[in-house]
Amino acid sequence: MTKQVGVNMRRARKALAATALAALGLMGVVAGPAAASADVLLPHPGPEGLVWVEERVGDGGVVSGGAWEELPTVLTVACEGDGSVRVTMESQQTEVAAFSVDCPAGAAGVGSVTMEPGVVRPGSFSVAVDASAESIRWALTVTQPE
Repeated sequence: MTKQVGVNMRRARKALAATALAALGLMGVVAGPAAASADVLLPHPGPEGLVWVEERVGDGGVVSGGAWEELPTVLTVACEGDGSVRVTMESQQTEVAAFSVDCPAGAAGVGSVTMEPGVVRPGSFSVAVDASAESIRWALTVTQPE
């Protein structure tokens, strides 16, 4: 029964994170190798997803809440457009991830980092994307696989 309560709490926190994301709005984020120009860069992450930015161009980022410290956290970015993006993630005002993704023209580049449980602390987190050109299109997901 205690395990079910924990699962229900995680689901409630994920729903709260999605609500907070919608309330706060999106700023942008970066990406790496993936699909062709007309394709979706990253598919919806499903029930493990905390954040899904379907597509943006240029610099951007996202702020969300609802991270669970007992689960690993995966940040994935895909981009396209003959350049690159620099991605950073902060949890409770501490940088927890930073990487770059090459964004080829006519195809997608993808970059990803997996953080061990506890690296992303409970509560809010932010992801920033710095694109080498305003024409770079990108997508991102933040997931916490159970």
